[in-house]
Amino acid sequence: MADEAAVKPAPSHIDESHLDVADFNERVIAAYNDGSAEKELPADNDLARSFIASGTGAMRDFSYIAPEIPEFIPENCVACMECVIECPDTAILGKVIKQPELDKELGTIEDADYKKHVGAQFAKTQKFYTTYEKQKKEPGLFGIFIDPTKCKGCAECVEVCGSHAALKMIKKTDENLKVFQKDFQIYRKLPETPPQFINERLVSDMMLAEKSILYVGGAGSCAGCGEATALRMMLAATGFQYGKENIGLVASTGCNTVYTSTYPYNPYVVPWTNSLFENGPADAMGVRARWDQMGWGDKRLWVIGGDGAMNDIGFQSLSRMLASGMDIKVLVLDTQVYSNTGGQASTSTYTGQETKMSVHGKALGGKQERRKELATICMVHPEVYVAQTTAAHINHFYKAIMGANEFKGPAVINVYTTCQPEHGVADNMAGAQARLAVDSRAFPLLVHDPRKGGKMKERLSLAGNPAMKDDWYKHPKTGEPVDFTYFARTEGRFSKHFDKEGNASDTLKRSQEDRLKNWHLLQELAGLR
Repeated sequence: MADEAAVKPAPSHIDESHLDVADFNERVIAAYNDGSAEKELPADNDLARSFIASGTGAMRDFSYIAPEIPEFIPENCVACMECVIECPDTAILGKVIKQPELDKELGTIEDADYKKHVGAQFAKTQKFYTTYEKQKKEPGLFGIFIDPTKCKGCAECVEVCGSHAALKMIKKTDENLKVFQKDFQIYRKLPETPPQFINERLVSDMMLAEKSILYVGGAGSCAGCGEATALRMMLAATGFQYGKENIGLVASTGCNTVYTSTYPYNPYVVPWTNSLFENGPADAMGVRARWDQMGWGDKRLWVIGGDGAMNDIGFQSLSRMLASGMDIKVLVLDTQVYSNTGGQASTSTYTGQETKMSVHGKALGGKQERRKELATICMVHPEVYVAQTTAAHINHFYKAIMGANEFKGPAVINVYTTCQPEHGVADNMAGAQARLAVDSRAFPLLVHDPRKGGKMKERLSLAGNPAMKDDWYKHPKTGEPVDFTYFARTEGRFSKHFDKEGNASDTLKRSQEDRLKNWHLLQELAGLR
C-alpha cells in the first residue's frame, strides 16, 4: 500500500500558484542580468512548473555580441519596411511621426548637436510625405531605429535593403553605442505611428503598428536565423488581424523552443506552451477543444514545429489533426535538417545534402533518399488550407498567413527557413538563399485553398514562382538556367558535389532531376501542364 502522505493532494498554495510577472522581472531577470542568479536564486514554484513571464526577452542585452551594427542613412530610404520585417531579432523598427510631434520631442533635448542628429533620423519619403502633401493631407516623417541590445550584427537588414543603400554596417564603439541607446530611447518615447499612415491593404506596413510586434527579440537564436524572421512575421500578421489577446501558440520541441525559452528569457508576448517533439498538433487539439467549449472559437491557435517534428516523428499527429477538421493552424519551419540536435538528416533533406547522419564520403555522397514533400501530402487531406512560402517573399508569406487565419478549418504553412550553420551560408543570407530556393525549384511557392473550387487546378496556385510554365527560370542577365545545381553551388552543404572544374556529381544530378519531377507534378496539379 502506498504511504498515506504520498497520496495526499498537493498543498493549495502550489495548486493556486500563478506567475507574478512584476516579481519575476524584478527578482529573476535582474539576477540573470547581473550574473548572480546561479549563486543566489532559490528554486521556486514557477521554476518547477517551467513558467517564464511574457516578453522578458526585451530585457536581454546582446550589445556585446557583434563588432558591427547597422547605421541608418535617411536620405536613401524609401520606407519599404523590408529591413524591419526581415530582422530576425526585432532589432530594427520603423515609425512615422508628424512634424509637430517630432518638434515637441526635439524641444526636450538640450544638446544642440544631438538635437540635430535626432531630427536627421527622419526622412521625407515619397510614401509618407510627398504623396500625402499632394493629397492635401498632413504628411509624416519616417524613421528607422536600431536597438543595440537586440542586434546580433548579422547584416540581414543591409542585404535586404540592397540597391536603396539606406543601411550600412559600421564598427561598434563605446561612443556610438551610447548614441544608439539614446536614439532607441527616443523611439520608445515617441507616439505610435498614426493609423492613417498604416495602409491595411499594404501588408508591408503591418509592423508599423505596435500591436503587430508580438516577438520582442532577446531570443537565443543564431545571428541571421531564418526561423526567427518567419515567427515574427506570422505573429505580426495574426496580431494585426486579431490582437494579441486572441492568439495562442503550441510549440513542438526544436530550435524554436530552445531559443525562445532559454530561461528566463521569452521573446513572445502571447501565451504559449512547449509540447514534446512528436505531439504538438495533438496538444493543440486539446487546447482547441477546450477553447471551443469556452466559446473562444474566434481565437487563433498556431502550432509551431520544424521539418523533423512535422515531416518525421510528429507526422502522424499532424495528419490526425488535419483529418479532425479542427480550426488549428500549423507553421512548419523547414530547414531540411534537424538543426537543434546537431544537423542530422530529416525526410525533408535534399538528395545529396551533407548532414551529420548522411556524411559525404567515398562510398556515398550525402543523403541518398528523395525529399518528402509535406505540402503535397497535406493537400490531399480533406479540406485543408496549405501554403508553401518563404519569409523573403513578403507579400506571399503575409497573404498565406492571413488566408490561413481566415480559413475555417486546419491550415498548414510550410516555410523555407535558412539555417546558416547547417546550410553553410553567411549570417546575412537567409533571405537571399530563400529567394534562390524558390527560383531554382528547390522550394516552389504554392497556395492550396479549398474555397477556390472543387478541382485541384482550381484550388492550387503557383503564383509567385518565376517562369511558371517553364522547367527552369533563366537568369535575366546571363540567360543561364537557375536550376538546382545553380542553387547548390551557393551553399556549403553541397560543396563536395563539385570537382575542381566545377562539374556536378551524379548524386547532385539525381537531386536536380528530383526537383524537376516535383515541379512538373505541381504544374500538372495546378493545370499548367
